[in-house]
Amino acid sequence: MVKRVRLPVLLSLLPVLAACGTQPWVKPYERQHLADPIMSFDRDPLAAGYSAHVYQVREGARGAEGGGGGGCGCN
Repeated sequence: MVKRVRLPVLLSLLPVLAACGTQPWVKPYERQHLADPIMSFDRDPLAAGYSAHVYQVREGARGAEGGGGGGCGCN
């Protein structure tokens, strides 16, 4: 009974363990494609910066997106 359970568990963990030992997927000469503007999250970085500033002001503290800082203004 134990062998019946152990075999599927080992077979399901085999791809996970094999993925841990692979080399980086992106080669150095392929990184230029990742720097393409089409890959960015925001279409307009200036507008995104403005929206982030408005969000931080609305929250009442700098770093409202996860950065350091508190609402007391003591930093």
